[in-house]
Amino acid sequence: MTENRPISGALRSVLVRPVLARSPLALYGAGLGGLLGRGLLRLEHRGRVSGKRRYAVLEVVDRPRPGVLRVVSGLGTDSQWFRNIQAEPKVQVSNGWGPSVPATAHVLAAPEAAQTFERYEAVHPWRWAALERTVREHVPAGSTLAQALPVVDLVLDDRS
Repeated sequence: MTENRPISGALRSVLVRPVLARSPLALYGAGLGGLLGRGLLRLEHRGRVSGKRRYAVLEVVDRPRPGVLRVVSGLGTDSQWFRNIQAEPKVQVSNGWGPSVPATAHVLAAPEAAQTFERYEAVHPWRWAALERTVREHVPAGSTLAQALPVVDLVLDDRS
């Protein structure tokens, strides 16, 4: 478990203003998620205690093969959506204009997660700089991003 540290910058602005933090969800709910581009998705998952539907908008950091969307839990293993998909990996994914589709979440091993971070840095150096500054606060001293931040493949069901 990571220690609580102050959150700064753009992330703080979004997190302390619930309207901003939840605004992408409203677009997806209205069928307008495509306005946010192919780089984001809405993940629908079940609360591990309540069983209620929960939602998170996440950045797609890679598309390693057709039918697979890769995301990162930027706040580490304490993130609620991550804890929920560990309890129930069957999820729904909306990545644009169409309806949500069923998928299964798979957590990657640290070596493959490290390769994901390396590819992301090489392909998106300016995004990487912002991402690393934001998430570094949630990485314990002496740990790498791949050790502290889970990388998850969302594998769309065959019928999707």
